[in-house]
Amino acid sequence: MTVMFGEMEAHIFVAACCGIGIIFGITQFLIIQQVDIKSEGKGEAASLQEDKTKKLNEIYNLITEGAIAFLNKEYSIVGLFMTIFTVALYFMIALGAEEKIYTPEYPYLSPSGMFTAIAFVLGAVTSILSGYIGMRVAVYSNVRTTISAQKAGWSDCFNVAFRAGGVMGFVLCSLGIAVLYIALLCYKLYFNSPNGEVKGYSWELMMDCISGYGLGGSSIALFGRVGGGIYTKAADVGADLVGKVVHNIPEDDPRNPATIADNVGDNVGDVAGMGADLFGSFAESTCATLVIAAATPALVNAGWGAVVFPLLVSSSGIIVCLVTSFFATHIWKVEKEADVELTLKLQLIITTLLMVPAVFGLGYAFLPEEFQIVGVAANPIAHPTDAAVCVSCGVVGGLIIGLITEYYTSNTFNPVKEVAKACISGAATNVIYGLALGYLSVIIPVFVLAAAIYTSFRLCDLYGVALTAVGMLSTLATGLTIDAYGPVCDNAGGIAEMCELEHYVREKTDSLDAAGNTTAAIGKGFAIGSAALVSLALYGAFVTRLGLSNGVNILEPMTFAFLLIGAMLPYWFSALTMKAVGVAAYEMVAEIEEQFKQNPRLLDANPVDRPNYTRCIEISTASSLKYMIAPGALVMLSPLVAGTLFGVYAVCGILTGGLVSGVQMAVSMSNTGGAWDNAKKLVEKWDPKWGEDSNNYFFQKDLKGKGSDVHKASVIGDTIGDPLKDTSGPSLNILMKLMAIMSLVFAAYFKALNEGRGVFNMGMDLN
Repeated sequence: MTVMFGEMEAHIFVAACCGIGIIFGITQFLIIQQVDIKSEGKGEAASLQEDKTKKLNEIYNLITEGAIAFLNKEYSIVGLFMTIFTVALYFMIALGAEEKIYTPEYPYLSPSGMFTAIAFVLGAVTSILSGYIGMRVAVYSNVRTTISAQKAGWSDCFNVAFRAGGVMGFVLCSLGIAVLYIALLCYKLYFNSPNGEVKGYSWELMMDCISGYGLGGSSIALFGRVGGGIYTKAADVGADLVGKVVHNIPEDDPRNPATIADNVGDNVGDVAGMGADLFGSFAESTCATLVIAAATPALVNAGWGAVVFPLLVSSSGIIVCLVTSFFATHIWKVEKEADVELTLKLQLIITTLLMVPAVFGLGYAFLPEEFQIVGVAANPIAHPTDAAVCVSCGVVGGLIIGLITEYYTSNTFNPVKEVAKACISGAATNVIYGLALGYLSVIIPVFVLAAAIYTSFRLCDLYGVALTAVGMLSTLATGLTIDAYGPVCDNAGGIAEMCELEHYVREKTDSLDAAGNTTAAIGKGFAIGSAALVSLALYGAFVTRLGLSNGVNILEPMTFAFLLIGAMLPYWFSALTMKAVGVAAYEMVAEIEEQFKQNPRLLDANPVDRPNYTRCIEISTASSLKYMIAPGALVMLSPLVAGTLFGVYAVCGILTGGLVSGVQMAVSMSNTGGAWDNAKKLVEKWDPKWGEDSNNYFFQKDLKGKGSDVHKASVIGDTIGDPLKDTSGPSLNILMKLMAIMSLVFAAYFKALNEGRGVFNMGMDLN
């Protein structure tokens, strides 16, 4: 069981990678900080530049105040949830705890309950901090991207937005790994201490407790994604419907009362929510792998480095992503519009090419030459090469899913062009084409996931599946960078419009934003694919923790019945979130129309009066906080109720159905919405000069551009797609993960209720 490197080398490697990642993130922020909020328009008089600088600062402050106010209110509700749930978590874990971990002096004190609760709080706080840092950096950077877009060329504005995403990506990943690793070291002091039956040398129990870290991260991510998604889409849909369709005013026009709320929503939903979501995926995949590794004697006997191998993989990803980022900012600089999308795509490709050999090196360095996996289908003999192949399946699979997502959502390729053409005959055909595109976009990602799962399962059983999930998230720093880049560019365009900067500035930010829409769609596809793998890995850890050595029989009556229920849950969840957006958007539309009715001068070409932006911010905030409760309760209570009343086989059915149904819906919804959004931008980008190119004759003849009926049809498709791609679709991956991590954390509790048959004492005995 000899390994090349041991515990000390693992400590040094993780500490060095996390430290470098945090320093690099701070360095990127300091570079962004050098851009002053000052208008730099070409050939403008000093007085005009001073007036625009004043507007830039005013809009920047409004967006900042709105985003901070929303997150403060959201986190106050989340804080109350954390307090109540931590207490409930402690007592429910204590109920299912093994007798040997109770101290005789304090029979009601449960160390496992206490350590799980602490891990939950750590995960939740880290998730909150990740979302908050991401939001502040995005808000800080969007106005500076606008200012950089006034300069000649494309490099300056691209680099500001890219570096803003980099701050979030590298700081979040480094912080998440560091907190989890420090928690593991602290827990190890207790669980590896020779003190008889009280502490008992149980690494399995330690990893069960540390899985609370993933639960905390994913719980907060659910509220961040759902709450932020409802906020941003209520404002976006309301602003688009009243502004573009009814009154024919441009997007982000300062006359529209909802425009500030719309820009605030980009930061609290697409940045803070997305950051918390992907942090949750990382935490859960790592915890699932640790639980399975701790139940594998061969890995435990090989030492600390072998057990924490997934954390070593994630740490190496920070360095790989750091090196790759220089290709965008220093080696292949963005010199023209066509370079933007290519540069972002190369980030995904290069990280994959560099990550695969790094994984093989880590495998040979920290894993034993041969180790037997304790699995549910078999007990295979594995080697470092097998583990590295499993991780590589995730790395390469993530790249393929990202590229397929780009194909279906970028206006460079035919699928989105076909959707844009469909707008010529009206909104109905636009919707039909968009839905068909979303359904088609599911096919290849599902085949990729199926192939990755099959390969990793054959090589290393459930441990291999968990490593595949870790592999897909190993380049998370790059994924977060290109994902956060999009909302920053979107806000930059909004600020340019509201401050009435030169037309070329908005054109430049729109081009950056179009690429950002694609990268955001890629990030969502990446998140959904990793969520499917994470959910399956957590399911495997749940089965391993319960000791179901023969796996789960899907034809067992209780399992199959709840499989159908689990498959229904994504539809129930999506109905709640989409209706929430619809209700909130209705309130927003009513408020905007009321302001226009009370003060018609707001619609003047050069209005003197300013709309009441604050009222629209308040509507989005109140609606999102009110309507995020029901979807959150549905996700968290479903496995708890099923396991408590009907036992562990009911939970197995819930998890299977939710995974199989959820991944299809999530991919379809996200890609449909992304395609509609970029089809709208393609219509808006229309230029009569396109007629000189025979390939674009169809567009030259019929698309017509902004303000046309074709444009209005594209806007309707975009507004329908908004809750699909930014609220319901991305939130479904949290549904899959959160139900699975809930089940894992409460596995001992479920097992304690009539030997796993639940309060109603139904179903088969365990094993």
